[in-house]
Amino acid sequence: MAGEKTGPTAVVPFRQFVLKVHSRCNLACTYCYIYAGPDRSWRARPPTVPAATMRQTALRIAEHARTHRLREVRIDLHGGEPLLTGPGPLLAQAAAVRAALPAGCTAAFGVQTNGTLLTRDMIDTLAAAGFRLGLSLDGGTPGLNRRRIDHAGRPSWPAVSRAVRLLHDRPEVFAGILCTIDITAGPGEVYDSLRALDPPMVDFLLPHANWTSPPPAPLGPAGRTPYGDWLCTAFDLWWDGGPGPRVRVFTEILGLLLGRPSSSEAVGLSPVVALVVDTDGAIEQVDSLKSTYEGAAATGLDVFHHTFDDALAHPGMAARRSGRDGLGAQCRGCALVEVCGGGNYAHRYRADAGGFTNPSVYCADLERLIRHIAARLNATVALN
Repeated sequence: MAGEKTGPTAVVPFRQFVLKVHSRCNLACTYCYIYAGPDRSWRARPPTVPAATMRQTALRIAEHARTHRLREVRIDLHGGEPLLTGPGPLLAQAAAVRAALPAGCTAAFGVQTNGTLLTRDMIDTLAAAGFRLGLSLDGGTPGLNRRRIDHAGRPSWPAVSRAVRLLHDRPEVFAGILCTIDITAGPGEVYDSLRALDPPMVDFLLPHANWTSPPPAPLGPAGRTPYGDWLCTAFDLWWDGGPGPRVRVFTEILGLLLGRPSSSEAVGLSPVVALVVDTDGAIEQVDSLKSTYEGAAATGLDVFHHTFDDALAHPGMAARRSGRDGLGAQCRGCALVEVCGGGNYAHRYRADAGGFTNPSVYCADLERLIRHIAARLNATVALN
């Protein structure tokens, strides 16, 4: 699993495979780090993944599962917007993986979508094939989703709100909501509006930013922690508010404070177990690296000529799997390193000094949040 303990020479195999089925999107979100970011490699890739690439990717997954005796793998079908293809290619990819996997190994399938194209029939079709569906939203109201617009500038909310209603009626299919934080929106308004949608899980994501391309709000010394303050308020609402969705960033930090390993790249020191296969078969590191510079996610490998064990040995992959040893001196000496883990790898980048060996650009915010959660946890334990 993502958090298994490893020695200095242990090899932790990939267990999550993010497969791009469509390299374009029908939205033009104003903060998108893929289509409005520094990496433009998507322009040269086929819009949809060819059938031959699907089949070869399935064979590589099966090969990796066989080599490492995996009993389960996770397959996430992404884009762009994966539902631009309709359900057909998603079903074909799932069928190819299932047919190739060795006996004793199963696959869990998910789709992350902006929701604008979801219909009842599509949900039924994907559910019958064993898929779970996650939505990307900025909140549960039209105003909170004002940045999520199509290429003509029209709001996506009317279509997305329909998708939320459809998924609400199919809780066994609804995986949850990913929400990128907008610092100008109140945490109470955002959390309460998402909670009202009754998702099983919410994950609050820090906007992909780094020291060279800073976040949309000023950060730094002088006690400014706008994202940490935002998340602390959201945490209190969640902690004190009774039954509600699981909020992943909060449960991850709580687990780490209690000595459990992480299962997220956002916090903790557990080795990364995910890779990306793009529509042309290129094997890449996680998409978040594309927010730093052109080619940051590239490995030079592809499914036709290389195995996923080749990807394990790639220097970029190794750097993101080296735990504490991969951090800079400031992070290694920090009392919170076991919980923070240096933050998201992409958020550490600085072009003119140290590359990815810097603390996260959100370092102060993460410290604020972790210490706040620890204090709330300690107070609760003391009362009991």
